[in-house]
Amino acid sequence: MGFQISLFFVLLLVFSTSILAQDLDDARLVIDANTTIAETDDNYICATIDWWPHDKCNYNQCPWNFSSVINLDLSHPFLANAIQAFKNLRLRLGGSLQDQVLYDVGNLKTPCKQFGKDKSGLFGFSKGCLHMKRWDELNKFFKRTGAVVTFGLNALHGRHHSGRGSWKGDWDSSNAHDFIKYTISKGYRIDSWEFGNELSGKGVGASVGAKQYGKDLIHLNSIIDELYTNFEPKPILLAPGGFYDKSWFEQLLQVSGPRVVNALTHHIYNLGPGNDHNLIKKILDPDHLNKISATFRNLSLTIRMNGPWASAWVGESGGAYNSGGPNVSDTFVDSFWYLDQLGMAAKYDTKVYCRQTFIGGNYGLLNASTFVPNPDFYSALLWHRLMGKGVLDVNGHRSSYLRSYAHCSKERAGVTLLLINLSNQTTFKVDAKCTGNTELHLKERVDNRKMYFAHGLKRSFSWIGNKASDERLFREEYHLTPEAENLQSKIMLLNGQALQLTERGDVPNLSPVRRGINSPINITPLSIKFIVFPNFNSPGCK
Repeated sequence: MGFQISLFFVLLLVFSTSILAQDLDDARLVIDANTTIAETDDNYICATIDWWPHDKCNYNQCPWNFSSVINLDLSHPFLANAIQAFKNLRLRLGGSLQDQVLYDVGNLKTPCKQFGKDKSGLFGFSKGCLHMKRWDELNKFFKRTGAVVTFGLNALHGRHHSGRGSWKGDWDSSNAHDFIKYTISKGYRIDSWEFGNELSGKGVGASVGAKQYGKDLIHLNSIIDELYTNFEPKPILLAPGGFYDKSWFEQLLQVSGPRVVNALTHHIYNLGPGNDHNLIKKILDPDHLNKISATFRNLSLTIRMNGPWASAWVGESGGAYNSGGPNVSDTFVDSFWYLDQLGMAAKYDTKVYCRQTFIGGNYGLLNASTFVPNPDFYSALLWHRLMGKGVLDVNGHRSSYLRSYAHCSKERAGVTLLLINLSNQTTFKVDAKCTGNTELHLKERVDNRKMYFAHGLKRSFSWIGNKASDERLFREEYHLTPEAENLQSKIMLLNGQALQLTERGDVPNLSPVRRGINSPINITPLSIKFIVFPNFNSPGCK
């Protein structure tokens, strides 16, 4: 008996110590649901499929396997299931080798061979080839899975290298013309054609001047107008697929003129190289995450002042460049920057955000060898299913380590709130309200007169659906944590349950837990939570 009592006190001491080790902090959030501050595209979530061969290596690793446009196994059941989980996932086909791809169609005068190692070529590879048989296979796969396709065209064809990475001369459009013509003849639906990859400003490996680029875009736009005369829908035109450079982007819009470029696509790798030993530190540093907001703000201003007919897209973002960070980009901790940047980009009226990659490298949403989803896959899928187009403003008193974003709920009434806790020490107790004194988290006063409370509730709040007295008011929570509290785990937990494919390779159900509307909203250290308030009336979302 004495031993049992002693054991009880030891366990109590351990439990109490663990509680005391964590800080508790209050956070008060105010969501303005009366109006939206920005709006995304229906298919905001996007992911890329790159051109890199299996022998693309970084840091003594070759993490691409067979995951490129040319050699990806389209018959793998996990691949189709993963895309179909989004219903209509936007896929961008493009990347660094895009401007060395020839299309084996029409009157191509250059031999069409596959990529090979070549020290004299861009990024150490020779030119590559897309055969039309493979293009047919890809489009059959896209149709079956419901993918929405953006295709990046070779923008260097016909130019000559003039030294120091600069390429001069007019773009030779003949091969692209024949390729687009073939695509139309087969009835393949392309949502958007993108011109070039990372050729803007100083470029990455190669660059083209903004004035020349603008002239070539006018020419490409005329080709699209001509070839799509009797084909609907006509794809939109994207450019330049590179890193933001203020003067270069301004000149591009000024030269190309109104309604040529529909969207400016820019790339982001704000975590630095994949071998940086401080990757996790950067991911969990709110000040570092905030730095990229200047790019979003400046690009928005560039468009407003020089090309208000265009919108902003993130055409490629993988966090860390050079294939991503081993055992970081493919683990739970990566979702902190990824979801935070999704939220931040949307606030600056970004219409589409393409993750590098869907599969391939260390930063793939799917593992390049097994096709099993990495944690960021589930983060992307939850965003896609829960966060609607309408972006809502969130203000209030909170620590910089508690990130918060709100959207109109997707395809249903109400509001969805995303909370990201970057602190390794603090649990936040969140009191979320809406302007107009409408509370999302209700604090029920201690009052035994339940009829009086219900009557006051109906007077004070505007709810969607039945009256407050006719149903139990609730919210839905999706709480994301790593397995075994290991930030570098490749297993993500949803409300304590591991997210893993079923025996058939199907994506598991992403089911929330329901909480009473009066229960406290808490978010534990180093965790993420989507909260859906289905009963909340949001005038701005109508």
